[in-house]
Amino acid sequence: MKSYPKIIDRILEAIRQSRTFCVVGHIRPDGDCAGSQLGLTLALKAGGKKVVCWNEDPMPEKYAFLDPDGLFQKPRRGGHFDCVIATDAASLERLGKVGACVAQRKLLINIDHHTSNTRYGDLNWVSAREPSTGELIFRLLKIAKWPITRPIANCLFTAISTDTGSFQYPTTRPGTFHAGAELVTRGADLAKICDEVYQSYPLSRVRLLKHIYSHFRLTHQDQIAYFWLKQSDFARAGCKGDDTEGLIDHVRAIAPVVVACVFEELEPELTRISLRSKSDKVSVNEIAARFGGGGHQAAAGARIPGKPASVQRRVIAAIKQALRSAG
Repeated sequence: MKSYPKIIDRILEAIRQSRTFCVVGHIRPDGDCAGSQLGLTLALKAGGKKVVCWNEDPMPEKYAFLDPDGLFQKPRRGGHFDCVIATDAASLERLGKVGACVAQRKLLINIDHHTSNTRYGDLNWVSAREPSTGELIFRLLKIAKWPITRPIANCLFTAISTDTGSFQYPTTRPGTFHAGAELVTRGADLAKICDEVYQSYPLSRVRLLKHIYSHFRLTHQDQIAYFWLKQSDFARAGCKGDDTEGLIDHVRAIAPVVVACVFEELEPELTRISLRSKSDKVSVNEIAARFGGGGHQAAAGARIPGKPASVQRRVIAAIKQALRSAG
C-alpha cells in the first residue's frame, strides 16, 4: 500500500507528459522558496526537460552560492509552457509579475505547505503539516526515483533548514531530520551552507540590527514586541530588502514576548507586516488573514494599505485581542 498522497502520482504523470517547464516562486524569495525552486529546476533539467526558473525578485545574496549558473531569473513575457510549477507560494497573487508571464500554459501545479494556500493550481499538493516546501520537493524526487545530486541536496537542505529555524521550530518533525540527514548523505555541504546562510552577514545588516535594538517596543505586559523599518532606515544602513530576513527573531527571542511584529514601509501608505508567535494558542495566520494576508500558525504576514499610524494601531489591537482570547 502506498504511503504517500495520490496527488503525487498525478503530478509525476503530468511531468512525464510535459516537455517545457517554468518553475516559479513567491515574491521576495526566502531560503525555502529559493531552495525549492532551484532544487526542482535542477532535477527537471537532469531529466532532460526544458526548464526556466523565474521569480519577480532577484536571488538574495546569502543564497547566491546555490545558483552558480544563474538559473534563477526575472520573468519574461511571451513564454509558452506545457507545465508551470509554483513552489512555496500560497496564492497566485504571491507570484507577483510572474503570474502574468506564465499565463500561456497547459497546466499549473501548485506545491506548497502554507495553511493559507488558496488551491489555485490545476493540480494542488498542499501539505500544511510539512515544515517546508523543500521537504515536499525532497519527497517528490524520492518517490520519482530521480537522482539527488550534490547541488540539488544543497538547495533542498537550505530550504528545509531555513524554514525550520535550523530544525528548531516546533513544526519540525522526525521525518524532517531524516530528510536533512539523507541530503547530507547525498552531498549537501553542511559547512558551506551554515557559513553562507548563518555566519556571513553584510555590515549593512548589522547596522540595521543596531537600529532595531535601539528602537523596538514592548507592550501588553511585554507579550508583544514590534519595530518599524522605514525606507530611511534602509538608506542609512545601506540595506536591501533581503537583509530583513530573520531580523524579527531577535525580538521574538525576548523571554516574555509571545507575538513579535515587524512593520516595514514599502510605500508611504503601504506597509508589509511580518508576524511570529511563540504560543500554540495564538495563530498569527488568523491575525494576518484579517488584513488580507496569511501564512502559518507561527509565522505569517500581510501587506496593508493606509497611514502608518493607523496600520500599527489596527495590527497591535488585533494581536492584543488574540492574546486575550488565548487567555
